[in-house]
Amino acid sequence: MLPDSDNNKGLSMNTFRKPFNAILPTRRDLRFNLPADRIGDWHDAAGPVFTAFLNTFSIVLPVGERFFIDSVRAYRDQITDPALQKAVTAFIGQEAMHGREHEDYNAALFARAPVAPKFERLVAGILSRLSKHGPKAFALSGTIALEHFTALLADSVLREPRVAEGAEPHYAALWRWHALEETEHKAVAFDVWEAVMGRGVKAYTLRSLGLVLATLIFWGLVIPVFLAVLHNEGKLTDRQGWRKFFRYTLGDIGLLRIQLRNYADYFRPGFHPWDHDNREFLAQIDTFLASYQQSIA
Repeated sequence: MLPDSDNNKGLSMNTFRKPFNAILPTRRDLRFNLPADRIGDWHDAAGPVFTAFLNTFSIVLPVGERFFIDSVRAYRDQITDPALQKAVTAFIGQEAMHGREHEDYNAALFARAPVAPKFERLVAGILSRLSKHGPKAFALSGTIALEHFTALLADSVLREPRVAEGAEPHYAALWRWHALEETEHKAVAFDVWEAVMGRGVKAYTLRSLGLVLATLIFWGLVIPVFLAVLHNEGKLTDRQGWRKFFRYTLGDIGLLRIQLRNYADYFRPGFHPWDHDNREFLAQIDTFLASYQQSIA
């Protein structure tokens, strides 16, 4: 049940959500040294359409990560709980590393698809104007909405091994690392939101509106660029590629399909990201890191 007001702002995080807040993200400084010549076909098993889809998604990540950092940092001084303060610092560190590695990723795409850097500048301009001229709460609402979206995609990557099968190892490792860390910090921005905005009707309405607008704007921007990237690759009418894309996104593998219910769960008044408890994947981090370090030794 929703409280009658938003007067629970600033409560200790110990009063928020049970044991999941003990999960503290860790900044990991990894380099993936992606082979630039594989940018257009790094996922041969999934086909060129799915590859272009993930490439297009990567375009917005560096500017998006910076926006997330700024949105959370704007409320840093209002956080009183020491555990959440540490989580915010780690969140910022992780997002900075994600942005750096996807900048390297995108450099190969920018050299191949002229629309890609134009799209990045467009998104950067939109987010910059929102950060400078929009209410801080609205920026944070957009951040927790997009963090929800990326956490769901990360869960699909980790939950469905076929998503990565047949992919070039460096690209597969980058996406897995990103998915693991998105899972590790998926509640941090949301916990900041509850700490500073509370859980009242106003906070619920604003965070729900944030997901609606973020979804419409994200797909409204990404889909045309995705098609333009495909056109640039000469794969816009690749029927086999589209069949594979459907399989990976909405078919039996279903990267997007399997998350539809979890996406909608965000609109539940009592929602918290750790209600989707996939902590078991975090146990894979050490094994993944050891395997990756061995592969590049």
